[in-house]
Amino acid sequence: MTRRRTGATAIASNPVLVGVATTLVIVVAVFLAYNANAGLPWVPSYRLTAEVPSAANLVRGNEARIGGLRVGVIDAITPIRRADGTYGSILDLKLETTVRPLPKDSTVIIRPRSALGLKYLQITRGTSSEGFKDGANIPITSYAAIRPVDIDVFYSMFDERTRKAAQDNLAGYGNAFAGRGQSINRAIEAFVPLARNAQAVFRSITSPDARLENFFKEQGDAARIVAPVAEIQGELFANLDRTFTAFAEVARPYIQQSIERGPSGLDTATDVFPKLRPFFSNAAQFFSELQPGTRALRASSEELADAFVTGVTATRRSVQLNSRLAGFLRALQRFSRDPVVPIGLRDLVSTVEALDPTLAYLTPAQTVCNYVGLFMRNASFLASEGDANGTWWRFIPIITPQGPNNETGPSSAPASGGGPTVVDSTRNFLHANMYPNTASPGQNPRECEAANEKYIGGRTVIGNPPGNQGINRQEAVDAPVEGSQ
Repeated sequence: MTRRRTGATAIASNPVLVGVATTLVIVVAVFLAYNANAGLPWVPSYRLTAEVPSAANLVRGNEARIGGLRVGVIDAITPIRRADGTYGSILDLKLETTVRPLPKDSTVIIRPRSALGLKYLQITRGTSSEGFKDGANIPITSYAAIRPVDIDVFYSMFDERTRKAAQDNLAGYGNAFAGRGQSINRAIEAFVPLARNAQAVFRSITSPDARLENFFKEQGDAARIVAPVAEIQGELFANLDRTFTAFAEVARPYIQQSIERGPSGLDTATDVFPKLRPFFSNAAQFFSELQPGTRALRASSEELADAFVTGVTATRRSVQLNSRLAGFLRALQRFSRDPVVPIGLRDLVSTVEALDPTLAYLTPAQTVCNYVGLFMRNASFLASEGDANGTWWRFIPIITPQGPNNETGPSSAPASGGGPTVVDSTRNFLHANMYPNTASPGQNPRECEAANEKYIGGRTVIGNPPGNQGINRQEAVDAPVEGSQ
């Protein structure tokens, strides 16, 4: 007679059911292990939010601690923009129910967990009888006022300039003592009587009658007085460093020889200077009598200097010019006798007279605003830069704003607002100035308007913008600058 197998025995003997049960247990275990840092599911928690100035390398799942013990995790991090334009972060905290309620005078601060950059949120419990309710927000005012210096911030002070200066200091001290052992020994030997005699000096300084404390007070007053010129003093030391660096290159043998020969030079000067005194007296009288003439030449000194420079160059070239001038004059004589020349000259005069109004109108665009020079400079740079694959056009891609009557397609009217943006200065407003002022005759005001006009946000601007943009110009001597005229 065959016995009936029980339900448990039937399941145990079925490989499919055993595999399904095993897989289910593994999936549940993996799920619980994966979510362990964020808190186990179906476990009640105390939810709060905290506003902090910066997330400071926090990530979702970082711990929240009280007194060094883990009491929860950071469930989410959300950036925010405050009303004053600054930014911060909102931390969603998932805390254990044992800390409920958290006193309202509690403080929070972000601390490093290790030197590798891990962070955690430290909560310091307050003593208030009122606590935060579930879902309440810990305000930014609860962020700790005294913030410890993190190790990464501490090491950031050793920037490249500081490291280079430390290396220079070590090299300088090493070079200063190198090869000077005998001098250092003599100095140490001389310090013995100095220390013996210094005892009496220090006793006098430290006596009550010396009032040494006033010395430090006066030093503080002196430091406070020179504080406004501290930057100038710093530049002075930097300039002195460059000066002494230059002297170091000629210290030996030139400066050394100058010092060695200085006594004999002083003796010579003592003997010669009395004999030179009459010459200096006559020279002083001579220059005094020259003063009226030099004052008269002061107004034309620059023109005279340019004339001398030009005259020297022209004189050197005049020899070659004279040899070629005879041939030029003969050619000019043949040209003047040609009957067609007067007709051509009359036509040239008519052409110049016809072009005169146009040139008078266009000339200020270059002479005042330098637009032609800037155009040629930017055009030369346009196709001259690139890489091994060739050159490229130098440009900034501009995406037109979205909205009705925008510039990407046909429109029924000038764009006057609308679109998905919120800030007024970036709404869909048309700004077009087809004929900007270029300081030409008849244009009022006299200005270099192209590329100098200010962008007026929040409204449509067609034609010349209000105000005078000035006649600022940029010389075409360097690579083109984005946004300049």
